[in-house]
Amino acid sequence: MSISGAYRAIPRLPAAALAAASLVGLSTPALAADAPPAIDTGDTSWMLVSTALVLMMTIPGLALFYAGMVRRKNVLATLMQSFAICCIVTVVWMVAGYSLAFGTGTPYIGDLSRVLLNGIGAHIAKGADIGFTLGAGTPNAVTMTIPESIYMMFQMTFAIITPALITGAFAERMKFSALCVFTVLWSLLVYSPIAHWVWSPLGWVAGLGAIDFAGGTVVHINAGIAGLVTALVLGKRKGYGQDDLSPFNLTYAVIGASLLWVGWFGFNAGSAVGANGRAGMAMATTQIAAAAAGVGWMLAEWARSGKPTVLGIISGAVGGLVAITPAAGFVLPGSALIIGLVAGVVCYWSATSLKHLLGYDDSLDAFGVHGIGGIIGALLTGVFAYGPLSATDANPGGISGSFAQFVSQAEAVGVTIVWCAIVSFVLLKIIDAVIGLRVSRDDEQEGLDMTQHGERINI
Repeated sequence: MSISGAYRAIPRLPAAALAAASLVGLSTPALAADAPPAIDTGDTSWMLVSTALVLMMTIPGLALFYAGMVRRKNVLATLMQSFAICCIVTVVWMVAGYSLAFGTGTPYIGDLSRVLLNGIGAHIAKGADIGFTLGAGTPNAVTMTIPESIYMMFQMTFAIITPALITGAFAERMKFSALCVFTVLWSLLVYSPIAHWVWSPLGWVAGLGAIDFAGGTVVHINAGIAGLVTALVLGKRKGYGQDDLSPFNLTYAVIGASLLWVGWFGFNAGSAVGANGRAGMAMATTQIAAAAAGVGWMLAEWARSGKPTVLGIISGAVGGLVAITPAAGFVLPGSALIIGLVAGVVCYWSATSLKHLLGYDDSLDAFGVHGIGGIIGALLTGVFAYGPLSATDANPGGISGSFAQFVSQAEAVGVTIVWCAIVSFVLLKIIDAVIGLRVSRDDEQEGLDMTQHGERINI
């Protein structure tokens, strides 16, 4: 997700507001005290496009990517999960999620000032709007050059894809009713608080000095850890390690992965919250890392098994996209190449050797790609961050890679893992006790398409 790549770049500085605003060419309340914040039409246009691109990542991108990797009897159910999550989280975000994540509040959680999007249209007159101030009234306030409606929608698309990513870890065995309840509760109790910690001007994790340009911690580590916990709580699929669980149609998966790749430009370059040079660099690093990771996974698999697979290269490219996400606006292309190559090889190892070594059934490698890839990217951001990309008048050196920055990144990774794992586990146990998490063995054998939705693919 991304609040602005702005204040993420300014840890531990009382002048965070000045630094954050200047990163994306924005003004601060002090500089704009005599006039309402102006809308920049270029920034607004790019953010409208970016929002649509990120939504495309879930529907149809992720939906097709995951649906192509399950068995035929579960294809419709897998498509349904992504589509239903899009609908559910949209409502949850509108009602309370956005307010809890980006309301001023405290360092730990937002407030209720934007419940039901209260006040979001207060400045609209004759169809025109003005910019808004994130964290208004605080020392770290950031004035945006886009309407709050667009910023809210951009953030909504991140809130949508994160729980949708989790479904890959427990594919083919979770009750749809349990999924719906888990999505609502997890979005409010895990996603929104962590988004606030990392991306709010007051967030306590941002105060540790950690930087996350577009969601390494908030989206990918968060989803990967929740996926691993869910897979462990649910247990393995029936026939895992014995039956043929091969994908139904990798053509769907290739189309889905391609849509994810294109949509990721909105994800990462959009996180500059402006049409500017930083967005351009984020787009370049995103492309390079994805390509490098696809090559890295392909070569590792080729060397080990003798044949490079279609599933392997698309999984590697997604792993590279994941790993570059926290770093996209902080590193140069050469560093992106390294991050991508490392992510491709390590994600291949985690999706094959590590999974079999530890014996968990991460169905579509949500943890192996998103959890591990997110950790790699978050940590390597602390190694390769290039100061001039985040330099400001208030912080002329910017954020550069160093041991101290690496430690800050590790702290952010650690707190994300701990909070997500504990709360996800508790939620799953409560839901299991009340309505049950897993379908019956007979339902799983027949397939979720028929048993959960009464439909099937007739081809």
